[in-house]
Amino acid sequence: MPQSHFELRRKLLQLEALYDVGRALNTLRPEDDLLEELMHRAVSVLDATSGFVFSLDEKLNIQTFFTFGLEVAAPELLLLEPPVKQVIASREPMMVSVSKFLGGPGSDLLLAPMIAAETIVGIIGVGGKEVRGTAKAGGFIEEDDLRFMESIASIGAAAIDNTRRFHKLDLVRETLEDENRALKQRMLRDYSDRLMVGDSAKMQRVIDLVARVADSQASVLIRGESGTGKEMVARLIHGNSPRKDGPFVAINCAALPETLLESELFGIERGVATGVEARPGKFELAKGGTIFLDEIGDIPVTLQAKLLRVLQEREIEKLGGRRRIPIDVRILSATHRNLEEMIEKAEFRQDLYYRLKVVEIVLPPLRERKDDIPKLVRFFLDKYGKREGLRDVRITQEALQKLMRYPFPGNVRELENLIEGALALTTDPVIDPADLLMPDEPGGGGGERELSGDFPTLDELEARYIMRVLASTKGNLSKAARILGVDRKTLYRKRDELSQNAPPDDSWDIH
Repeated sequence: MPQSHFELRRKLLQLEALYDVGRALNTLRPEDDLLEELMHRAVSVLDATSGFVFSLDEKLNIQTFFTFGLEVAAPELLLLEPPVKQVIASREPMMVSVSKFLGGPGSDLLLAPMIAAETIVGIIGVGGKEVRGTAKAGGFIEEDDLRFMESIASIGAAAIDNTRRFHKLDLVRETLEDENRALKQRMLRDYSDRLMVGDSAKMQRVIDLVARVADSQASVLIRGESGTGKEMVARLIHGNSPRKDGPFVAINCAALPETLLESELFGIERGVATGVEARPGKFELAKGGTIFLDEIGDIPVTLQAKLLRVLQEREIEKLGGRRRIPIDVRILSATHRNLEEMIEKAEFRQDLYYRLKVVEIVLPPLRERKDDIPKLVRFFLDKYGKREGLRDVRITQEALQKLMRYPFPGNVRELENLIEGALALTTDPVIDPADLLMPDEPGGGGGERELSGDFPTLDELEARYIMRVLASTKGNLSKAARILGVDRKTLYRKRDELSQNAPPDDSWDIH
């Protein structure tokens, strides 16, 4: 039987409505806005006198709802209606005639579940269809109208699912940003705490320079031997600068060959070599933040010219590319090498040197600030003692004297590693010389003092053991006497002898 003009027009209107609602819900919108849009579209197309739509959470509780032409005292009442319960159970659209609904008069109802990824996320329903041009209610044309409800429910389910997924991703992003911020702050505190340890004039100068240069956009050259904390200072400058919320991108210029270093710094275009894909360089990745060029003195001369042009023009050109890309970064660099001698030997460009050295911060080696060693030891004892679960960690004067005599070619990093290793090996919270795995001091010999430090006499061994037991028992003489196998009177005498014989010139307070 040929379709009437009215039926064709009705189907066309439904198709247009589905197209319109698909476009309308294609953008991310709040869930309540989505439901309202769905309700108005369904009621308008189907000429319904009433309708409802609600979304469900994972436990099938109503999360958001919207009604048209219905009075709902509480949204939970919708879940108690038999047609709604049946649709949730069957997960299929349905048409049903009811004598009453939500305490009001009955009508023909069309209901459809909104299902996304096998999960029911809501229900949409309409009822009381009007005959156009009259005030009378007519019936639904079951097959076509039910198909329309199923389609609009499917579009609505996808929109709700997208909104929820975006919301979850947004929460994850916020959580990661908070964790990243907290991690940066904790690292900054750790670096700051370590840098602040010590009272030497040279370190106070470093601290003052870091504080003053942080707010600037000037390039900073950080100089110092290996292990003095050059990257730590760079991170402190970045973390206290206006760019602290931007990335901090570090690259070791001595660790890569020239061709690879160029692509790492400036990026590379696709097709430069077989199988090579385009990728950004460190300067692009550091956009809005800081780039740290570690061991800048090891950069090849040919690459120095390209780096100089970047510093002058604030633009980069990828390897194999022709397009110039503007950069927005602050440049910090570091080296342990004597750049002035390198300039004289034509191994380092003088113009690049002055571009990098707008402000210079020189980190002193540990051997030039030995008075800071006791405080650094205390700092590392607390840091790694807490990690190892040790309380009230101490170090004997003999062990501290051994550290004070050592030249520390590896500087603060070597001292930190020594303390960390000692705490990992010790069986109690007291570190003595045997716990310090130190290499032989350069220069051999060293005289009787070094020899006696390595091979103590029996009296010295006895004194060390007594002091270690006293420290372990926190000064409890009764407990210490039991451990030593002597009476308290003998221990009192031994302790007094130790106090009188302790060398006043070679003792340091780290507590």
